[in-house]
Amino acid sequence: MKYFMYILQSDVDGSFYVGYAHDVPLRIERHNDGWTRSAKGKRPWRLVYSEEFQSKSDAIRRELEIKRMKSRVYIEKLIHQSST
Repeated sequence: MKYFMYILQSDVDGSFYVGYAHDVPLRIERHNDGWTRSAKGKRPWRLVYSEEFQSKSDAIRRELEIKRMKSRVYIEKLIHQSST
């Protein structure tokens, strides 16, 4: 089973949300339906970046790596590099 680390961006204020999931489209739908308390007030969300992993633990490890950086600049760089 494949897992993904994903980054969403709020259309309200441009903030980012970093997470992991097996089914990214379903996860985005749930974010936009208000299932995630921390993301509820910044809906709607849109997918701006993702990485695929062979294991759940690898996806979680990458998610935590990005969150530990606490860097908007780093996230924007990831997004920019993926679109070129």
